[in-house]
Amino acid sequence: MNKPNRRKFIGTAAVLVAGTAAATAMPVLTANNEMKNKEELPVVHHVFFWLKNPASTADRDQLVAGVKTLSAIETVNKLKVGIVASTEKREVVDNSWAVSELIFFKDLAAQAVYQTHPIHLEFIKNCSHLWEKVIVYDAVDA
Repeated sequence: MNKPNRRKFIGTAAVLVAGTAAATAMPVLTANNEMKNKEELPVVHHVFFWLKNPASTADRDQLVAGVKTLSAIETVNKLKVGIVASTEKREVVDNSWAVSELIFFKDLAAQAVYQTHPIHLEFIKNCSHLWEKVIVYDAVDA
C-alpha cells in the first residue's frame, strides 16, 4: 500500500498554484486578432436594440449582420453580438430586446473614435430603420 508522500504533495500543490496563476493571466484574442490581456480592455460599450418588427427574423438577422461590420473599426478590440437567450423567466430578467452588441475598448479615447468612425455612421444609416429603441450602457473598470 502506498503511503502519501509529503514531497509529492508539495510538488503537486506547487504545480496547481502555478497553473492557476497562469490561467488567470491568459490573454484574449481580440476582434482584430491581436492578443490583449483582459486588463487592457477596461471600457465596455453594451447596446441593446428593440426591433420595429420584433417577429421578423429577417430584420433581426440584418441588424446582426450590420452590427458585425463594426468589428472592422480599428479601435474595437473585441465585439460580441447576441440575441435573446431562452433562459428562465424571472422578474429581474429583461428579455424584451432583440439584439445586443458588446464592444471592448482599450480606453475612452478609443471609444470616442468609434462613435464618429465612418463604419459606425454607415451602420446607423443602413440599419436605424430596423430598430424602434436603443439603450446604451457604457462602463469602465472599477
